[in-house]
Parts: sequence; structure tokens; C-alpha cells
Amino acid sequence: MSVLVTGGAGYIGSHMVWELLDHGEDVVVLDNLITGFRWAVAERATFVEGDIDDQQLVEEVLRREQVTTIIHFAGSVVVPESIRDPLKYYDNNTTKSRTLVQAAVNCGVDKFIFSSTAAVYAPPENSDPVLENAILTPMSPYGSSKLMTEMMIRDVANAHNLRYVMLRYFNVAGADAAGRAGLSTQGATHLIKLACETALERRDYLEVYGTDYDTRDGSGVRDFIHVSDLVNAHYYALNFLRGGGLKFTANCGYGRGYSVLEVIDAVRKVSGCDFEIRHAPRREGDIASIIANSDRLTSRLGWAPKHDDLEYIIATALAWEGNLIEHRKQA
Repeated sequence: MSVLVTGGAGYIGSHMVWELLDHGEDVVVLDNLITGFRWAVAERATFVEGDIDDQQLVEEVLRREQVTTIIHFAGSVVVPESIRDPLKYYDNNTTKSRTLVQAAVNCGVDKFIFSSTAAVYAPPENSDPVLENAILTPMSPYGSSKLMTEMMIRDVANAHNLRYVMLRYFNVAGADAAGRAGLSTQGATHLIKLACETALERRDYLEVYGTDYDTRDGSGVRDFIHVSDLVNAHYYALNFLRGGGLKFTANCGYGRGYSVLEVIDAVRKVSGCDFEIRHAPRREGDIASIIANSDRLTSRLGWAPKHDDLEYIIATALAWEGNLIEHRKQA
């Protein structure tokens, strides 16, 4: 019996593969390598290059590898890009997910874990942590495409033998402490990665988008979760489904936020490097502040974070960024 990880050559997916392997699981990775990297996939995992939209291929893999659970990460994730090119996001995140779910139903795969996002929520009216029953009004095609997939999975579960967990991420950062995986995507827009690149003099300066928000220092506030804690939450979700759980939706975060300027100061402190920042206008689709209420995850699944420390998150991201050129050379 195997676990299929879609998008397993990408940032979060590659960490998920290691989490599963560390627990003795048999892992199959399906990735089209458009944004992922073959070298990022652990050698002990079975790798298949292909798209989740190729239903014949997906069904062949599910049957051949005796897959019993799908953990679905594959998709597009950049909010500003989704506003410029919404059809790409509805295709990659919704239409292709429909094909994947159809393959799961056809092959009798009854456990499905979906990588969702806090972008499904309406902008909070205050700085209180967001509960899962908050209003679902996405402000971007990215959020809408993820919410549509959530709705589809729920409807399919009501009609077929499919049990699911939907995990809504807030801001994912950091890297595997052992240096086995990290954020490698060129052109990534993640704040901590960009700040680390700037600290390492791979960028001349760092842009801060919006300093006039109604926050403590005018910059946006976000809840950052270490990627290793995030994938560990997925492992708890897997055990929930294996134990007979039917359905579960939960936020993934630490329940406290840091502003963009606070993160930049922390990167300067951890790296020991000063660097230039430039103020830029707000980006369309960005909101002032969003923080997770993850009580449902901790109380019902028993998950507890191990890396709830901004400086630790930054230190692992810096270490990965410092070695990334060598990783690419070895590939």
C-alpha cells in the first residue's frame, strides 16, 4: 500500500515525501516538473513524471503502485499571477484536480488529503485569529480555484466512498533541518526566501509592498508556519483517515502573526547582514492581516508544532538558501 504525493518535487511536496519516508511509508511522487525539480525527490520514493490531468496515467499509477491515499499538492500558488492569468489557476487548481479526483474514484482510492489555503477566507475585519467557519469569500482567483476544489471534494465524498482532510495553509516558510529539502523555485515570491536571498547578496534590495495598512507598523501581518510542522500535520491527517475518520477541515498555523518589517528585521538579525529595502505600492489581492486559529487541528488530531520560532524558521531557510547553488550543481 502506497501514498501518492502529487507535486512531490515541489517545495511542500518534497518535505512531505521525507516526512512519509521517515515514518516508513511507501511513497509515489507524481510531478510534471514545470515548477518542481527531479533532484528534490528522495531516491527512496518512486517517481513518475506526468500531469495529474492525464487520467489514464494517474489510474495506471494508482493501480500499479497500490495507492490507498492521495496527498494533493500539485497546483499554482502565486496570488498576483492568478489575478493576471485566472484561467491558468482555474485549470491547474480546479480542472486538473477534478481529473485527479475522478481517477481516485475509479480506482477505489478512499483517502484524500488536499492542500488548501487561507486565501479562501474573506479579509478579516480585525486581527483575531481566523476560524474555519469564517466567511469564505476569496479575494483572488487563486483562492477561488482552491475553494472550488474544496467544494468538489466534499460533493464527491457525499456521492462516493471518499474520505478527506482539507488543510488550509497560512504562510509556509523554512526548510528541512537536515538540509534534505527546501524552497528552490526560481522566481518564488515568499517573503522569507526573498529576504534570505537579499541577505546573501543575491538581490540588490527587497521590496515591501504596502506600508500603509492598519497594522502595528503599517506592513502586512502574516502567520508563518515551518514547513516541517506543516507536513507533520498532514501525517496526523493521514492517521486520522486510516483510523476511520470521514472528513475534516482545519487551519494550519501558529496563531500569531509577524509583520513584513518584523520578518525583515529578524532576517537581518539571524543572518548578521543588513540590506536595503524599498517601499512599493500594495499588490492587488493582498490583505492587511491574517492569522490562523489552529485549535481544531490541535484538539481533534492531537497535532502540536515543534518549530514555532521565527528565528528558527529563518535559520533553516538561510541554511538551505546558502546551499541551494550546490544542490543545483549536483543535479
